Amino acid sequence: MLAGLLLGIAGAAVLPQAAQAEPKSAARTDSKDSKDTRAARAQLGRTATAAELKAWDIDVRPDFQGLPPGRGTVAQGQAVWDARCASCHGDFGESNAVFTPIAGGTTAADIASGRVAAMTGSQPYRTSLMKLSTVSTLWDYIHRAMPWDKPRSLTVDEVYAVTAYILNLGDIVPADFTLSDANIGEVQRRLPNRNGMTTEHGLWPGRGKPDTRNTACMSNCAGKVEVSSLIPEYARGAHGDLAAQQRSFGPVRGIATGSPEDEAKPPAAQQAKAEATTAAAQPVGARLAGQYQCLACHAPDRKLVGPSFHEIAQRYRGKDAHGALAQKIRGGGQGAWGPVPMPPQPQVPESDIQAMVKWILEAK
Repeated sequence: MLAGLLLGIAGAAVLPQAAQAEPKSAARTDSKDSKDTRAARAQLGRTATAAELKAWDIDVRPDFQGLPPGRGTVAQGQAVWDARCASCHGDFGESNAVFTPIAGGTTAADIASGRVAAMTGSQPYRTSLMKLSTVSTLWDYIHRAMPWDKPRSLTVDEVYAVTAYILNLGDIVPADFTLSDANIGEVQRRLPNRNGMTTEHGLWPGRGKPDTRNTACMSNCAGKVEVSSLIPEYARGAHGDLAAQQRSFGPVRGIATGSPEDEAKPPAAQQAKAEATTAAAQPVGARLAGQYQCLACHAPDRKLVGPSFHEIAQRYRGKDAHGALAQKIRGGGQGAWGPVPMPPQPQVPESDIQAMVKWILEAK
């Protein structure tokens, strides 16, 4: 029934248009019209084929129902990781540049108890392995959604291998381990937070305790928050302005380390100043490359998903380099640098394309 409904959504979306032309005050009194409408709706969609059901039915449940047979080693997973995953997540799942870290924050004691102690401590962030309660969730998400630029492109064995590599990063399985459908249940019994799942939060199934007992303060509320400690002067700026190095969205923020005055400001003000300072120091082409998300796949001096801007500048040097590169940005392409396609960018104004091309070709 659900499959037939899904196939009929596109057709069903046009039905209300006829009703929209009818005045709101008009009463539907024609029973024949109602019958005709019901009959028309009954003709929408069709029964899903067995192949369509198989293609859609990919979820893997905590009891491992739906898990396909397969196997993969930690070493094989590292090879896939380095090629397909490390550019966003770091070589060892530690990167916070694009997403919060995958590995870290778990201990041997957590593996023994099944509860991650740092989840109730002062750990400043929560990694994926700290929160993971079912290994099926990790396998399922990698299978259906990763890598980000080309989901569903990993084979089943590659998913097993990458899952094994991530588990090894958390010392959940050894470096010579082979993960398979036959032993994944044993791995579940070693997850650091396997006993950390709870329904005592009032969200699901809806009968638990609320996750907060606070009430909104309407009068005589607490005064303003005062900052009681700052980064020492000798350490401030040792690693640059941390606020400028973090995304403006997501769960983690970097504190502004330009001056004590900046550090004492609210996080939103810190981020705004950091972004303004960074934008002012950047060439126009670099700023536009960030604005149009070019930096998601390209870096100035190293290969990410696509080639570096330096490599592009070297290849396109010549008398018609400017026009050829501008055309590539407008129309996209595939095959010149590998199998990952370069999507066309017809929405980018011509003046911005010209500014980015000039900046790229001048890259050192």
